[in-house]
Amino acid sequence: MSDNPWKTKAIKPIYENPWIRLEEHQVINPAGNDGVYGKVHFKNRAMAIIPIAENGDTWLVGQYRYTLDEYSWEIPMGGGPNADDRLESAKRELKEETGLTAKKWTEILKIHTSNSVTDEVGWVYLAEDLEEGETEFEETEVLAIKRLPLSQAIELVMSGEITDSLSIAGLLKAGRILGV
Repeated sequence: MSDNPWKTKAIKPIYENPWIRLEEHQVINPAGNDGVYGKVHFKNRAMAIIPIAENGDTWLVGQYRYTLDEYSWEIPMGGGPNADDRLESAKRELKEETGLTAKKWTEILKIHTSNSVTDEVGWVYLAEDLEEGETEFEETEVLAIKRLPLSQAIELVMSGEITDSLSIAGLLKAGRILGV
C-alpha cells in the first residue's frame, strides 16, 4: 500500500533546540478515529562511516552516551545538516573523529533509526584508501579510538557489545559486501 492512510488535522510544536523539534500531531488514524501522534524531527541526517584499511581493519569510536547513561563503542558517526551534501558530511565526520581521510567512498546503507517516532534518516559509507592524520574532536566529544579487524567488530555486534543501530546495520552490511 503506498497511499497514506493517516490524515493530519493539526501540528503543534512542543519543543525545539538546534538538533531536534518535537511536535504533537492531531490526526485521524487509519480506522477513521481521532488520535494523537508525537514526532521527533531531526534537523540533521545521521552520517556513519566504516573505514576499511588495506589489511581489512576498521576503526571504532568509544564514547559515553549521555542519553543512555552508558559507554558505547560505535563506528565513526555524527550529524550532517539536511541541506548539506551527504558525502561531504561523512568526510568531515570521519576526519573529525578518527583523523582519517579516504580517497574511495561507497554509500552502502540508508536507514530509518526509529521510524515510529522520528523522521531521522541515517546513511552509512565505506571509506577506503585511507590516510591517517589528526583528529578534530568537537567540544562535546571525549572519544577513544580503537583499530581492529572488521571481523572482530562484527563479533562485537553479535555478542551484544555494540548496540548502536547504525553501527550494527552498517557493520553487518559491510561484512556481507566484503565477504567477512
